[in-house]
Amino acid sequence: MTQLETRPQVGDTVRGRSEGGVRAKGLEKNSVGLLGSAVIGISTVAPVYCLTSTLGSTAGEVGLQMPAVFLAGFLPMLLVAFAYRELNRVMPDSGTSFTWTVKAFGPRVGWMCGWGLVIATIIVLSNLAGVATSYFWLLAGEVTGSDAIAALDGNKAVHILTCLLLIAVATAISYRGMTATKRVQYALVGLQLVVLAVFVTMALQKAGAGAFDTGVDFSWSWMNPFAVQSFAAFTAGLSLSIFMYWGWDACLSTNEETTGSDRTPGRGALIAMVVLVGSYLATGIAAQMAVGSGDKGLGLANPDTSDNVFAALAGPVMGPVLGVALFIAVLASAAASLQTTFIPVARTVLAMSSYEALPGSFSKVHPRFKVPGRATVVAGIATGAFYTVMTLVSEHVLIDTIYALGLMICFYYALTAFACAWYFRAELFRSGRDFAFKGLFPVLGGVLLSAVFGKTLFDMWDPAYGSGSSVLGVGSVFVIGVGLLLLGGVIMTVMRRRSPAFFRGEVLTKDTPSLVVQD
Repeated sequence: MTQLETRPQVGDTVRGRSEGGVRAKGLEKNSVGLLGSAVIGISTVAPVYCLTSTLGSTAGEVGLQMPAVFLAGFLPMLLVAFAYRELNRVMPDSGTSFTWTVKAFGPRVGWMCGWGLVIATIIVLSNLAGVATSYFWLLAGEVTGSDAIAALDGNKAVHILTCLLLIAVATAISYRGMTATKRVQYALVGLQLVVLAVFVTMALQKAGAGAFDTGVDFSWSWMNPFAVQSFAAFTAGLSLSIFMYWGWDACLSTNEETTGSDRTPGRGALIAMVVLVGSYLATGIAAQMAVGSGDKGLGLANPDTSDNVFAALAGPVMGPVLGVALFIAVLASAAASLQTTFIPVARTVLAMSSYEALPGSFSKVHPRFKVPGRATVVAGIATGAFYTVMTLVSEHVLIDTIYALGLMICFYYALTAFACAWYFRAELFRSGRDFAFKGLFPVLGGVLLSAVFGKTLFDMWDPAYGSGSSVLGVGSVFVIGVGLLLLGGVIMTVMRRRSPAFFRGEVLTKDTPSLVVQD
């Protein structure tokens, strides 16, 4: 009898190293299940924080077509999630995008892909810490009824010190391992989803009662992306939508710590994606029905409130008591994401160090907590230092750095998607399933994200993009985004001299599954 086998099965490690060079790293095995994996993915995305910060901006770009844009942003992420799932099945490695792109395209492309993930995560961590700080003082002001306490967030010294304290707490929890992380996350993610469900229910009730003059009746045309007024508006809204889904891949970074490491993380990622798109659609539709997407009054696109929609809608929609719960949910969302976002950056750095792509000191795993201790602490220090410097130098620079984040996200997601199709190229025509999930879907996802990357790069050149500042006539967002990628190239050049074996492909080998015919 003749059958086709796929070799090598690089997920099967022998003495810490597999046939393809993939290494075990000493992380705690079987400490995360399917539910924990999905919760980590949801938490890292921070759905309540994403909604309050982007609902207004998205409505301002695409109007009532906001639900359609949420679906459009979900599509490339779902397609890329299939690529992650397929690669994880044969290489459940904590380095995820870094490891997989090295195996597909070689050490240089893989190193830059890992850099894109690391720098994107540092930017997000600093932003989340700042948001959590602002909501901490806003909530304190609401609870005490003191405008003076709420105004403490405007004191730069108080703001920075509070931010550093929150980063330290999040780092400490992540340092104590996945068990401590899970316990915190179950509570924070549960709180977010419950409060969000209450907000959606009460917004629909207000809409049905016609409580607000700006409310509108639901229409299925809201789901039509072709009804957006212009292509430029659509791409702007799409960029915001893609940002709202970023972070679901964190559950793949815990694959070496997950029960059923070759399959559970991929399933967790897909569950997280479904929960996220459902939450975004329900909230977007309910909010539009209640207050509309206009720029007047409580309308979502009102420029006075569009950067923090829930702060404006909490009281009118939920009342003074439950409205405070919405503030708590936003704070919980930012705090939860701040803590879990340490997971992918620490484990990517751990993997890069284990394969000699970064200094060996980062490959140390804490003997008791079984986490990449040094990588976690350094990520916390880097986040605190980055936020402090950016805040002291210029608020405009900090804002532009956040705008540059989309470039990094599209960069490493697209590379990972293309890596899947290339790595499995010998298997693509083995079956319809292989062609779809290992080739067609990942390539489509990669092409879509590459298009967004190119369009964003073009738009960034304009000084009007972001804060409106420029360097020698070029938009600051462009300078920061491209500059951070070039900085990665410089660091990679230094590492090539320090670790030539990795860059010669001797540590983590470039290969592809081969189809072997056996009798």
